[in-house]
Amino acid sequence: MSASASQFAQSFFHGTRADLKPGDLIAVGYQSNFTEAAPLSWVYFAATLDAAIWGAELAAGDGPQRIYVVEPTGPTMDDPNLTGKKFPGNPTMSYRSRDPLRIIAEVTNWQGHPPEVVQQMLDGLARLKADGANVIID
Repeated sequence: MSASASQFAQSFFHGTRADLKPGDLIAVGYQSNFTEAAPLSWVYFAATLDAAIWGAELAAGDGPQRIYVVEPTGPTMDDPNLTGKKFPGNPTMSYRSRDPLRIIAEVTNWQGHPPEVVQQMLDGLARLKADGANVIID
């Protein structure tokens, strides 16, 4: 039995509160999920569901937390916001691209982190912001 390449293709995820549907594009030039600064010039995604869950849980806004399976449409690179300063190497398998991400599907059956763990992360991010250290390398 031979397997096709698509059976072993890497899946990528994007966590957000944006209401999107298959075929939509996540593109640069829109407000970031995580910063009040000007729109970022990169789109961010991960190859682990856990990283995408964090993205959905920490995203600004009031909409439902969502995780999408995405397909990069152009070149990608490791996300230096995580791989360089927080987690040497790329254990979170977090990436970014200047080209859009195409929505393939929504992940509807996922479990978030316990509320106290999310609160610890939010508290840590608030401390970084208060110290002026919540800068996104764009």
